[in-house]
Amino acid sequence: MTRPVPRHDHDAGGPAEVLAAKAALRQEVWSAMRAARVARFPGAAGRIPNFTGAEAAAERLRATPAWQAAGTLKANPDSAQLPVRQRALEDGKIVYMAVPRLAGTEPFFALDPDHLSDPPRKAASISGASRSARRVALADLSPVDLVVMGSVAAGEDGARLGKGGGFADLEFALATAAGLIGPDTLCVTTVHELQVVAAGTIPLTSHDVPLDFVVTPDRVIDCRPRRGPRPAIGICWDDLTEEKIAAIPLLAAQRPSVTRP
Repeated sequence: MTRPVPRHDHDAGGPAEVLAAKAALRQEVWSAMRAARVARFPGAAGRIPNFTGAEAAAERLRATPAWQAAGTLKANPDSAQLPVRQRALEDGKIVYMAVPRLAGTEPFFALDPDHLSDPPRKAASISGASRSARRVALADLSPVDLVVMGSVAAGEDGARLGKGGGFADLEFALATAAGLIGPDTLCVTTVHELQVVAAGTIPLTSHDVPLDFVVTPDRVIDCRPRRGPRPAIGICWDDLTEEKIAAIPLLAAQRPSVTRP
């Protein structure tokens, strides 16, 4: 009997019907990847799934003009994007990687390819970053040229579905508020083809960050013609629960002083 997968959106705000629709879509994608045996250990369910072909997707991203023009990346810490982070360091790019769950008052790893105690493959992992990177606060980051996000599913219209915790969207909103991400900063994800869904499939809320490019082992999908201009992304305090705010020191520090009703 398959054990139920714990939902990461237990402390998420927003309409219940949207949360339920997103949760159902995650289960569909995880099940499809498991059935096709394209999810690497320890499996797809409950996480940003590491997938067969992650290295090929990273190489395809590496060949894009967006990658070649970027000097500084902000990347998620998940295993699926480890090949992307590795190649960024190999190519001399600075990588800012979020500490899992934005824990602590210095919630980012700053990986400088000129100052690594491990080779790029090891330094790009969470354990390697703990040795090779500096832990830094949001104020210590420089503006980024490219944002790499992990996904459970990605729509051809740029809609992105994470695992439900909302951390990628919060990181983006906080970095935007700090002036580190601008309206022209490109956002990309690498996924397996089974994680790509048709336009209009993923329900969106006001805090969901849209993607500019979806990269699979086989193709690069430019989502911008289907998506249009990226909306202004800010912190949607009304969609955040007290539990979520209390769990992230950086978020709590940014909270407006006015008491919410």
